[in-house]
Order: sequence, then structure tokens, then C-alpha cells
Amino acid sequence: MTTIDRLMQTDRPWLTDGGLETWLFFQQGFSAPEFAAIVLLDDDEARAALRRYFDGFLEMADRAETGFVLDTATWRGTPIWADKLGRSEADLLRLSRDAADFASDIRSNWSDRVADILVNGVIGPAGDGYEAGTITDAKTAQRIHTPQIQALAASGVDMISAITMTGVPEAVGIARAAQAEGLPSVISFTVETDGRLPSGDLLGEAIEAVDRETGTAPAYYMVNCAHPDHFRQTLASGSGWPSRIGGVRANASRLSHTELDEAETLDAGDPLEFGELHHELAALLPSLRVVGGCCGTDHRHVGCVSKLLHRQAA
Repeated sequence: MTTIDRLMQTDRPWLTDGGLETWLFFQQGFSAPEFAAIVLLDDDEARAALRRYFDGFLEMADRAETGFVLDTATWRGTPIWADKLGRSEADLLRLSRDAADFASDIRSNWSDRVADILVNGVIGPAGDGYEAGTITDAKTAQRIHTPQIQALAASGVDMISAITMTGVPEAVGIARAAQAEGLPSVISFTVETDGRLPSGDLLGEAIEAVDRETGTAPAYYMVNCAHPDHFRQTLASGSGWPSRIGGVRANASRLSHTELDEAETLDAGDPLEFGELHHELAALLPSLRVVGGCCGTDHRHVGCVSKLLHRQAA
């Protein structure tokens, strides 16, 4: 049985990390254009910080006796971002391979303590993660994202996750590109304060559309980069499709995407409340497999989630 098979069959949610970019830039003082953590892989000090960051979450997985989804720091690694990051397309693909190797090395260091660690190749949107995407057809999305997915696949990632997807066509294109490389995919949509995607689509309709267009290619779906209050009622009123959601990576803050984009300080919310809200979300998500955090969250938030959910499952 493969690691992804064990994840799909788990009855104890695996952990993943928190808001990597907000932790790096707001809490650790690093800087990079376009919130692109990927370029920091060329910085030895940043690499050491990233190792400490992931080690802290893996310690939680060890204590909880559960598995861990280990992301590559590649959210801004699609070659379409090359000009804005001051890099060549080839260099960005080199960084994606380096990020996968870095994650694999961390896994090797923890494999004697955390039995199940899945290296997850992260793909971000071609546009802004807080606005409706400019890609209007799946074929274009597949073409844009295939080079990075191929680079991650060649470096041995276990699966591909499209994080902070804002519309259906780009999600479909990424799912198809991963499928073409023989890799399972996860599609993670973000929603606004009204529970709708930035594109205006209802969350349930978006999930059903991607399943329909890809032959249910995604292993599961996630919601990320939104506070639980922004999508809890949407889940509670949904029928059928909430069973396709296998992961949640919520924001610490209740602020809207527009407010977060303009914020100059980090809103870390209340870690204990964050954990309690995930206890409520778990009751609405029968297929919940992965929990972590997104913007504004760190080890404190994920630790509170783990304490509540793993105590419940014990």
C-alpha cells in the first residue's frame, strides 16, 4: 500500500503545516517578491528556517501518532511568474526540483519517527490567489502548469496539490496535467466571506464541475485561505459534495481577502478558538483527512487543532 493509499484510508486526520509564507515574511523577517517563498531556497539562512519550521510540525505528528503531508515551497513556482520574480523560466523549474529534493530530505530525517510522510508538490494559481483567475479555459491552464508539474514529478513527489484556486477552469487544467504525469491531485479552492469562490461560483458547484470535467480525477478537495466562519454554513447546507472535501487549511483571521491584501501587520487570530472551530468543521466533513493552516497560522494554531481532533479520534 502506498502512502497516498494510507492517507485516503485514514480515520485520524493527518497534519500539514500552517501559513508558510506569512510565517517567513511577517514572523521571521525574510522578504521576496510576490510572496514567493520558492526564491528563498537559494538563501541558506531561509533554508535553515524552513527546516526548523517543518520540524516543528513533524514533532506534532510524532506526538499525535499520525501522518504528515509535507508541502514543497513552490506555490509561486509556475513559470508564468518568472518575469515578476526576476528569474528565468528554467530557473524557476530548477527551484521546483530543488524544493522537492529539500522536502524529501526532511522526510528522510523524520522517517524513523513519523511513518507516513507524503511529499506534496504545491501548485499555485497563475494569477492572484485573492482574485478571480484570468484563465478561462482548462486547456490553457494545463499548458501553463504542465512544466512545473513535470519538474515536481521528475523529482519524485507523491502527489500534486493546487492551492488557493479561484475558479474552475484552472483547477480542471491542473488536475488533468497531474493525471497526465501519473500523479494523484488535490484541488483546494479559496472562498470569499460569503462562501463563494472569487469567480462567483458556489463551492459545491465548483467541486461538482471539476469532478464532471475530469472524471473525478482529484483524490479529494480542500478549502484554504479563508476563515472557518466564511465557509462553515456553506458546508452545513451542502448535500453530497461535502464528502469530497478531505482537507482544510484555514486562515487565522476573519478579514476578507481584500483586507488581508492591504494589511501591513499579521492578524494571528486566536489559536485556541481556531482549534475549536476545526472540531466543529470535522463534524461536517465525513471524509476529513488533512488539517493544517493558511495565512496567519503557525505551530500554535495547528497544535490546537491537533490536540482537539486527535484527542477526539483517540
